[in-house]
Amino acid sequence: MNVLNDVNGVIWHNYVLYIVLGVGVLFTFWSGFSQYRALTHGVKVVRGEYDDKDDPGAINHFQALSAALSATVGLGNIAGVGVAVALGGPGAVFWMWMVGIFGMAIKTTEVTLSMLYRNTDDPENPHGGPMFVAAKAFKERGLGGVGKAVGSIFVVTLLISTITGGNMFQAWSVGEITNNYFPIPSIATGIVLAALVGLVILGGIKRIGSVAGRIVPFMCAVYLLAAFAVLALNIGEIPSMLVLIVKSAFSTAEAEGAFLGGTMGYALLWGMKRALFSSEAGQGSSPIAHSAAKTDEPVREGVVAGLEPFIDTIVVCTLTALVILSTGAFNRSPEAVYPEGVILSVVPHDADNNGEQDTDSSGSPLWTLMARLTNNAGAVIDADFPNRNEEARETSGPWSGGENVFVVVAGDRDDNTGRDLRRIPGSVSIGDDGPRVEWGTLASTVEPTLHTDERDGTGGIYVDYPGPSLTGHAFDRAIPGLGMWLVTLAAWLFALSTAISWSYYGEQGMVFLFGDKSVFPYKIVYCLAIVVASAGFIETDAELDALTSLGTGVMLWANIPIMLLFGGIAMKAYHGYFARMKSGEMEGPHKAPPITDVVEGHDVEKDAPDFNGDDKPQS
Repeated sequence: MNVLNDVNGVIWHNYVLYIVLGVGVLFTFWSGFSQYRALTHGVKVVRGEYDDKDDPGAINHFQALSAALSATVGLGNIAGVGVAVALGGPGAVFWMWMVGIFGMAIKTTEVTLSMLYRNTDDPENPHGGPMFVAAKAFKERGLGGVGKAVGSIFVVTLLISTITGGNMFQAWSVGEITNNYFPIPSIATGIVLAALVGLVILGGIKRIGSVAGRIVPFMCAVYLLAAFAVLALNIGEIPSMLVLIVKSAFSTAEAEGAFLGGTMGYALLWGMKRALFSSEAGQGSSPIAHSAAKTDEPVREGVVAGLEPFIDTIVVCTLTALVILSTGAFNRSPEAVYPEGVILSVVPHDADNNGEQDTDSSGSPLWTLMARLTNNAGAVIDADFPNRNEEARETSGPWSGGENVFVVVAGDRDDNTGRDLRRIPGSVSIGDDGPRVEWGTLASTVEPTLHTDERDGTGGIYVDYPGPSLTGHAFDRAIPGLGMWLVTLAAWLFALSTAISWSYYGEQGMVFLFGDKSVFPYKIVYCLAIVVASAGFIETDAELDALTSLGTGVMLWANIPIMLLFGGIAMKAYHGYFARMKSGEMEGPHKAPPITDVVEGHDVEKDAPDFNGDDKPQS
């Protein structure tokens, strides 16, 4: 983990974030604000008005968008947003918006490039993505060896991201939230998820597109309806939350309750990291799914892809963030407080009871927590762990064991939060005499002291809700039980849809490197990795972030240079496409097929009727 954190510190340097935003701004102006085209022309294309069964490709525009969205609209919207707000604060949401807006132009450009250079030797099973862009574009310039090398480097980063973000993140998150609400071991969740994923991916891109075309609209509709219901209950909080988001994006957010504060830079970091992970803008992953679309106009699918960051980040991520903020989940009050008379203190950690304070690997002193009280006989004894307060019991029930908790103390200054606030973690267990807690340690060169604020009395115990659990807790705070059922269901559907789409991305990378024979062994390993991730390989959301950040970051480093080198080709095609449309040279849209045919993909099957302007199928 130390190595991963060091690597992430380089690949996620603030300058990298500025470059990615700069690339989005560049293609926004170069394309003449392609965001507008995505929201207008792109919607018509998705509706099927330009679908043609005779075009090369395997699936229609709607299914291609659904397959790509199934990889983006997922646990990044539930778990990722929760992590961003919990650590970066409200200001992180503003920077998520920026990624969403400018990411629309990035997606349009990278998908257009991949469509221009996709391999359609087999029209029913095309291959595409940045690796094919690099290989073909460099070869056109007499640098075939360079192109193959650059494409191979991209595929290596793709496979890293496939295993970490597309696979392990999904398995860990769904196992975490299922175990949080139900007494089901994470390993059991992983086995079931792996089996479901395997059943789908063995059928190839057509089955993936078919399943995604059904799951994505359903899961989005259910999740959005629930989010709107929660926001309706807290409608009065929305204006102030929007003001807080903008204000916190450009200043240090104050600590309150479970939130330890955050600087502007920290909000920028978390907002962009989680939005880039969720929307995949600039990663070069979704062009692989879009390359399977049936079309003979590369720009057309690029414009469709521009809808992804809008749906994923501007709509779904924003609603999740507003639910977390408006319900007060991110800066929640303690769920338990030691009763009066208990002396709660931070003491040196001495695991061996040898009278010497323990230290961490860097030599920093370790501290832990001790709760003592004086009994009737005047003896000092360990204090019983307090029960949850009434509000917490109504939302989450009594202690059941396995909960991770923490107290807030003042210790070393954290440059990320701009404060000296730190956490001492603990783990709750249930014994014969009731709930107990095993307190962990904190490394601090300064002797920590308990922190109190206006709402937090001495001894306030906060429950740690990592990743998706924070989003579930936010729903539960508004409507008890909603988070348990809705977020758990959404997490399963999101994890399934994301895992099947990312499996296809990795598959295409394997085809590029090793050919078609490598696909089946890859799929077996991919499903086994789901089980491994849910078997305790990842323990905390910090470890989870380190893995997913590595996957997302290395892909950005590989794909952004490809976009900058050959982006001019995409922009020339983009402006040429709309020039032909404006002049009337391009065949106009036909009557949209029935929506059920579009969702099922029947409108591009070989025996599908052709629809003309009078609503009648034309055989």
